[in-house]
Order: sequence, then structure tokens, then C-alpha cells
Amino acid sequence: MDSFAITDKGSVRKANQDACFIHREEEKGTALLLVCDGMGGHNAGNVASSLAASVFAGEVKEGLAKARVTGGVCSLMKSALKTSNSAVFELSAAEESCRGMGTTMVSAVIIGGEATVMNVGDSRCYHMSRGLLRQVTRDHSVVEEMVERGEITREESRHHPRKNLITRAVGTSSDLEADFFSVSLSAGDTLLLCSDGLSNVLTDGELSAFLAGSESAESVCRGLIDEALRRGAPDNVTAVVFRL
Repeated sequence: MDSFAITDKGSVRKANQDACFIHREEEKGTALLLVCDGMGGHNAGNVASSLAASVFAGEVKEGLAKARVTGGVCSLMKSALKTSNSAVFELSAAEESCRGMGTTMVSAVIIGGEATVMNVGDSRCYHMSRGLLRQVTRDHSVVEEMVERGEITREESRHHPRKNLITRAVGTSSDLEADFFSVSLSAGDTLLLCSDGLSNVLTDGELSAFLAGSESAESVCRGLIDEALRRGAPDNVTAVVFRL
């Protein structure tokens, strides 16, 4: 296994409201990958993403440390999401400066050659296998719904004025549902988790070109961030790369 995570505030934003995390247990063949993209005024977005990531990662790590994951990986991730959602929602209600804050979340738990992917919002997971890249997750966003209804094309969605409006976020309501996906991994496969600060700047074809090489996960991550910055990086930008 080879993995790396990197986040940058970009060229325009004054603060970085993204958060990322990796935890690997080489001897057990397990890994946890996580990206959160916070939203909210002042520092609230940063608080939401950091809190959600910390709570979620802590609970998942604890579950993975047990000899057997009771109820399966999906159950563990659902429980961790519920706990992190409550933590963000309750702080938002208690602190005026945090009112209305929330965060996207995309996570992957890898056990052996199987990855369980979960997402809320528009942070994404991509899977690269045998030279082919596919988007695993589906954005929870206004423009994604417009594309599915046939109102706009996929290309038009990339520059639509409502591009940043998401329909689900961690911490914005007491109840929350995530989408789950199962990905079978073979030797040499790559997972990319990223915030929309990366996917809004680079096309799927360009992401594929970066992931297609044999460079280390760190080199790929740094290359992606550098390219986003070279193009102006109007938002915080985060990438997590995992290679089996």
C-alpha cells in the first residue's frame, strides 16, 4: 500500500476549510481515507470540517482496531457518520459563530482488496484501474440533479452559477443519509479522494493522466495540487491518493 494526503488553501481563499486524513494498518491490510470540505462564515467551515473528520476518523479507527468489525464496514461508517453529524449539528446550535456550518465528507475504508466508499455532498472518490478512471461517488448537488433531469449537460455543469450549491452536508440537520459504494481493488489500482477545489479545476481526463503514471502517491498528490495552483485554484484544494 502507498498513500498520501495534501491540502492547500488555494490562491484566493484566506483560510483552508478542507480537512484530510489517512490511517493505515499495514499488517492488517486496512486503511482509512477521508476528505471534508467545510462551509460557513468566518472560521465555521474550518471548525465543521475539522470536527467532523476528527470524530468520524476516531470512531472508525476504534472499530477497525477490533479483531472483527461488528455489523460490517458500512455499519461502522454509518455509526461514525451519525456521531460526527451530531457533534457538528450540536455545536452549530450552541455557538452563534458556528450557526449554519456544515461540511461535505467522502471516505473510503479499505480491507484487503475491498474498499467501502461513503459520501455526503460533492467531495468525490475516483477509482483508477487498468488505465481507466471512473467516478465512484455521485455529487449531492443542485447541478447534479439538473444533469440527471436533462436540463443541462455534464460540460455545462462544470461552469454553472449554482455549481457550489450542495443538497446534503454533515451537520446541517439532525438526520443525515450518506451513499455507499463497494469497490474491488486489484494490485496497482488507485483511489483518489478530493474536494471540489480539485475536481472543479481539472477534468476527469486530466485527473486520469495524473493517476496513470507509476509515480508514488506523494508525487501524484503534489502534482495535482501544483497543477490546480497553476490554474489559479479559486477554492481550497485537497487530494488523497491510495495505491494498492
